[in-house]
Amino acid sequence: MTDDGLQALVAARVPGAAALGLLAPPSAAAVPAELLADPGWTARVLAARAVRQRTDDRRVLATVWWYSASSVLLTPVLAGLVTGVALSARLEDTRLHLLAGDTPVAATARPAAGRDLATDLRATIAAVVAAVAEAGGVRERPLWAIATDSLANRLLAVGRAVGDVAAATALSGPLAAAVGSPLPAPRYVDVEGVRFTRRASCCLLYRLPHEVLCTSCPRRDPLQRQVLLEDTATRM
Repeated sequence: MTDDGLQALVAARVPGAAALGLLAPPSAAAVPAELLADPGWTARVLAARAVRQRTDDRRVLATVWWYSASSVLLTPVLAGLVTGVALSARLEDTRLHLLAGDTPVAATARPAAGRDLATDLRATIAAVVAAVAEAGGVRERPLWAIATDSLANRLLAVGRAVGDVAAATALSGPLAAAVGSPLPAPRYVDVEGVRFTRRASCCLLYRLPHEVLCTSCPRRDPLQRQVLLEDTATRM
């Protein structure tokens, strides 16, 4: 059982903690995060999601799954980093909370107990990326790019929640550098005074039926992306 006492402290310091995935809803099923590093378990998850997402493209299924799972998985440790509370980045210290349909909605982590964050984060990302790549028949490098976008997005979201975007996003570069290659450097862009993640990856969500390119997708024409971000900024 994960000791989430310190995570509760983090959640208390972050407005909207539940929406960010720092508090697990009662309806969610808790599973050991180590399952994320199991190619067999991941393959079964992808097979089940294939029916609901109406595609048999394993590359798309794996990429969309990792985009979702990585964002949830990284939230506790990154929110802890922003709020000054050391939570563990190790899979064995983390539980993933899933809604129906194997939808990751939250993660809870034990205290870090003096461990090196970057070392543990690298080991965690590497283990899950290897499993997702094997289960989905996809190269590992694009999955590392998704990880860096999840890192950037989560720090940005927590920064917005606590009211200090600049301080939170400033943590991304040094952390990614400490994790090391092949994790790309996180990037941001400021549009109309609002900060957004400058994506290094495509989540392939647009390859699912009735889905479209994300606003910040790197596949978009740069001018079109700029206009869409300006419109988003004016509505925030």
